[in-house]
Amino acid sequence: MQICTLSQLHCAPLGSRFELVTTATTETCRLCGGTGWQTIEHGKQREAVRCECRVKSRGERLLAAAHIAPRYEHCELSNFECDSERRGPKSIWNARFNAGRFVEDYPVEKTGLLFVGSVGVGKTHLAVGIIKDLIREKGVHCLFCDYRELLKSIQNSYNPQVQVTEMEILQPVFDAEVLVLDELGAVRSTEWVFDTVNYILNSRYNENRTTIITTNFPDIEEQDRLEDHDPRSYSAADRAARRETLGDRIGERMRSRLHEMCKKIEIEGPDFRLLSKQAQFRRHEGPSRLSLRNRAKSALE
Repeated sequence: MQICTLSQLHCAPLGSRFELVTTATTETCRLCGGTGWQTIEHGKQREAVRCECRVKSRGERLLAAAHIAPRYEHCELSNFECDSERRGPKSIWNARFNAGRFVEDYPVEKTGLLFVGSVGVGKTHLAVGIIKDLIREKGVHCLFCDYRELLKSIQNSYNPQVQVTEMEILQPVFDAEVLVLDELGAVRSTEWVFDTVNYILNSRYNENRTTIITTNFPDIEEQDRLEDHDPRSYSAADRAARRETLGDRIGERMRSRLHEMCKKIEIEGPDFRLLSKQAQFRRHEGPSRLSLRNRAKSALE
């Protein structure tokens, strides 16, 4: 016997409409007979519970709807590499611990997380691992959003030839129970960027939605903006040399709001991407002239 079920929603990029595809046939579950419910016996009592087939199917649909970028599909909390607290950088071990604790405590504790650190320390890996575990273990509706791509999609919606509105792009961002906003501050600040970030974060704050944020910029207040426009002056040179802060990128008001929404987790450590590339290079690097000469000498002896 076969039953017809609705196939899962095919999720297009943010800003596009979800498309419901035609039905597909699947084999009937041997545990529930296609009803989606199992009967569990406890002595003389019986209890109806959701069948594993439905739980798994829902998890797969939620994972597809989370829009996790292919680059990060391998990221799990279980494969995040960190040494023990004594051997490796303490901040990396602490970040992994807090990520696991967040999954355990949600939704009793709904305060979000703000991962702050330089490039390649594992911020996005942890954020993706968190929402994957929330989806699989607790059936939470999550969404992964690249900050730069989101702003680009919103700007494109202003083009009259694009058949999508700004609100159609933003509604999934507002509705997600847990949102990952990756690389916050990656776009140079303008009045429009300030207003857009303000709108997104305030909307989620007012609805008491959980937001997980990653940023490469130090969590420091906005620096004083000097009015000296002479590019040859000392103040202009000092301004150009210093590193921009998160306050510079999103504004001090929104930075303050983040501290209400999220628990800050700073990560310090080496660039794991660079270390991985160097290891791959050493693995594939050919033998040096000296090693070849020594091999030839050994063979003649």
